[in-house]
Amino acid sequence: MAGSASIQDIKRRVRSVTSIEHITNAMKLVSAAKLRRAKDTFENTREYFFYVTETIADIFNNTADIPSKYLRGSREIKTTCYIIVTSNRGLAGSFNSNIIKMAEQEMKADPEKPYIVAVGSKGRDYFRRRDYAIPSEYLLPPENISFVETHNISKPIIDLYNEGTIDEVVLIYTSFISSLEQRPKMVTLLPFDIERDPDIMPFEKPVEYDPSPADVFNYLVPKYVEIMIYGAIVESATCEHAARRMAMENATDNAQSMITDLNLTFNRARQAAITREITEIVSGADALE
Repeated sequence: MAGSASIQDIKRRVRSVTSIEHITNAMKLVSAAKLRRAKDTFENTREYFFYVTETIADIFNNTADIPSKYLRGSREIKTTCYIIVTSNRGLAGSFNSNIIKMAEQEMKADPEKPYIVAVGSKGRDYFRRRDYAIPSEYLLPPENISFVETHNISKPIIDLYNEGTIDEVVLIYTSFISSLEQRPKMVTLLPFDIERDPDIMPFEKPVEYDPSPADVFNYLVPKYVEIMIYGAIVESATCEHAARRMAMENATDNAQSMITDLNLTFNRARQAAITREITEIVSGADALE
């Protein structure tokens, strides 16, 4: 009876693991399809955003007329705004935990209470459970946040910076290295820490700003922040699908390996049960002689 019960338990485990394997394999295929679309969007936008940010960097490196409020050293850094980009769903390996770990380490080193802008529910839920104040949150799936909607994220942050409520803006997101590798990344958006780059060629003629350098940079800086945030969200969405595809592929492989081991255990248990039954029959026949 014990052997029979054990065989039935193994059968149930095989059925259970097989069901899980079907689910993880389906999720892997869905993530692979989403990854292809996200990579297309990322590749299409990366060149444009790289050109825009490089152009802005050229301007910053070739003028001394940037308003001082945007330059590091113009104010004491007391309150930092952290824009933390995570996902709304799990089952993506260490995708969310890596971002949360980096953000938490930075905020623990910050003596003042941070200002958190959470893009994605995983980061919001984690820091809310630990009593961090989260005045702003954006819970649309990252791939559904448009450039226009990014304005709604960046404008309140710029306003708070200009008012002096916050003194620094830090963006924490996941950088796409390849489909097999993604890394957490931290970028300080404001204030600028400009070091004159010797590799950047100076403009042939001085740049003139109309109506004034302050007006131009007051327009240009918010656009720069919007571009950086949107680029980070698009890149983070690509990383999320890549991480989930890899996690589901590993889960599927592990389930298949477990099924193989369970089938081997089942066959051994069945063989042992048959051998035991044959032994009992032979022993009974011998007893009758």
